[in-house]
Amino acid sequence: MSLRTLMLLGAVLCLSACSKINQENYAKLQAGMAKAEVEALLGAPTECSGAVGISSCNWGDEKTFISVQYAGDKVLLFSGQGLK
Repeated sequence: MSLRTLMLLGAVLCLSACSKINQENYAKLQAGMAKAEVEALLGAPTECSGAVGISSCNWGDEKTFISVQYAGDKVLLFSGQGLK
């Protein structure tokens, strides 16, 4: 393998290991945070749903995730699973 290939592989592994869905970022979440603040911390959500001023957004997958429920534009509740 060439040095260039090894460097590219190392960069890809580093980026995949640097997930924003982790215990450190979960600990920074607070009730009352604005939706924009949460997205600045965690990135774009994997999925969102909601109705009548209440919404829920998820980051991650079935095993490792952070879920945030909003009332309007503010965090109401949040939970996480499988965080490291």
